[in-house]
Amino acid sequence: MTHQVKKGLGVTLRHTGAEFRVWAPFAKAVSLTGTFTDTDINLASEQDGYWSTIVDTAEPGSTYRYQITGQDDTIFVKNDPRARAITSSDNGFSVVVGNEFDWSGDTFTLPAKNQQVIYELHVGTFNRVDAATPGTFDTAIEKLDYLQGLGINMIELMPVTSMAFSNGWGYAPNYIFSVESMLGGRHGLMKFTKACHDRGIGVILDVVYNHFYGDTDLWQYDGWSENGRGGIYFYNDERGDTPWGGRPDYGRPEVRQFILDNIVMWFAEYHVDGLRIDSTIYMRNTEGLNDDPSHDIGDAWQLLSDATNVAHKLKPDAVMIAEDCASNSYINKPTDQSGCGFDAQWGLGFPHALRDVLGLNPEKNPSLSTIRHQLEHSFTGDPFDTIIFSDSHDTAANGSVRLTDAAARDHTGSLESRQKSLLADAVMLTAPGIPMMLQGAEFLQDGAFNDWKELDWQNADHYAGIVEAHKHLIALRHNLYDNTKGLTGGSVSVFHEDESNLVLGYHRWDKGGARDDTLVVINFSGNTFNDYSFHLPLTGKWRVRFNSSWKGYGKDFPEKDFDTVVAADDNTATIELVPYCIYVLSQDS
Repeated sequence: MTHQVKKGLGVTLRHTGAEFRVWAPFAKAVSLTGTFTDTDINLASEQDGYWSTIVDTAEPGSTYRYQITGQDDTIFVKNDPRARAITSSDNGFSVVVGNEFDWSGDTFTLPAKNQQVIYELHVGTFNRVDAATPGTFDTAIEKLDYLQGLGINMIELMPVTSMAFSNGWGYAPNYIFSVESMLGGRHGLMKFTKACHDRGIGVILDVVYNHFYGDTDLWQYDGWSENGRGGIYFYNDERGDTPWGGRPDYGRPEVRQFILDNIVMWFAEYHVDGLRIDSTIYMRNTEGLNDDPSHDIGDAWQLLSDATNVAHKLKPDAVMIAEDCASNSYINKPTDQSGCGFDAQWGLGFPHALRDVLGLNPEKNPSLSTIRHQLEHSFTGDPFDTIIFSDSHDTAANGSVRLTDAAARDHTGSLESRQKSLLADAVMLTAPGIPMMLQGAEFLQDGAFNDWKELDWQNADHYAGIVEAHKHLIALRHNLYDNTKGLTGGSVSVFHEDESNLVLGYHRWDKGGARDDTLVVINFSGNTFNDYSFHLPLTGKWRVRFNSSWKGYGKDFPEKDFDTVVAADDNTATIELVPYCIYVLSQDS
């Protein structure tokens, strides 16, 4: 069966009524039932696996389903795989939608990669009305002014497509063209994106193409399958197996178009600014392994390349992020160099290096080597090709807890927990890479990440000093005071590494010089050093731009109050270091 790119898939509104088109290549017949008709409407075969009809009485708000007659005359009642809305993810109906959203005035342009600070947000728990009611796009909008004031200029939304059971993390997608109705649906996401853009905040959306949930309508969609597997949308051999559900058949042209059209939709209809594609390594290898040719899926590699090309064609500055887990530089390399063309990968080693050096991993002795490796690591030589974070939905769950909780020997919010949490985020916000904060980290949200516990927003007041510290750090990251331009630069050099005392210093710069060269000095240990001597990379007077021990961040913080550090002619300087502290320094002239 030959294939060419098919247009008008799903529902296309006409001057009157709508055209319906669905892919069901092994069906004997396809009919349509909906609120716009009292009798079933038969679709005509287009002789290429597609079926279509025009219904004059269909309009936005109409609900419908397909009735597909299989080769053995079994009738399957299915929703439209390309439905832009589903009344409910579980046993709901497809909905005809309009395109009436007003995007006028949306002139947002993305900040440069070296200026981006991302906030990972789960709509269902970010801002809930009460413990029994999931958050929505509308309730999330209520906190956007807060995020803007914090300095956030990018939000990464965990998946918001219609999902199994209508709730969860979002990584069990049911209908990838439909936005979860419980969160506010299609209009809610559009409204949220525009509200973000109005505040200078870009929106990155997590999407899942490594599997489709096993109990979805896509499974054996038109009745056909092989080996008892998933049918036309899935591999029907061992390639179809993943830990979470069936793997799509990336080699089937119609499935490839299904996924690529989905990418087009997010940019064209929702005005998102980027996508994070979940677990690309499980797309390109059946075992989730790198350098494993016997299990590689070449079709997936080509699809990923096509995905970034399509995204960048639609939006040249789109941020395309891969969660690949393998440190494979070809994920980032341009597609014309046999790469996949992603702008960045999740740096999955960064949060673990922070936990190791802070002594939060009982199986490892604290060491500077892993965090140094992360500071100096890039996939392609561009330090902003990596998303770095102290915590994410993954590291704060899956049997683990948030770093704040892991650091709490006595209780969450203890002095040591606050010091270590702030230190971890300060490293992230001063290191090379694109920093990303997990929702609530700035006010010490405790426990594990899950899909039901709402953020404790009263903590934003209770730990106002820690929130203020994050504001200061993000401002330095953005060079708002014109004295830390080095934090926006691409260069880093570790100039001091004291493994026995866990003291580290690194130098960040753009072009170099006063108000550009930026030094970061860290004591990862619980020890106090009253007169700690070390060599700085440059002589002269260095101004303290950030001091994590300041009592303004915590009344019980062991503040060492000093404004300058002077490097003698031999570059030697002496400084006071309190436990778990970090200082950011730069020069005025």
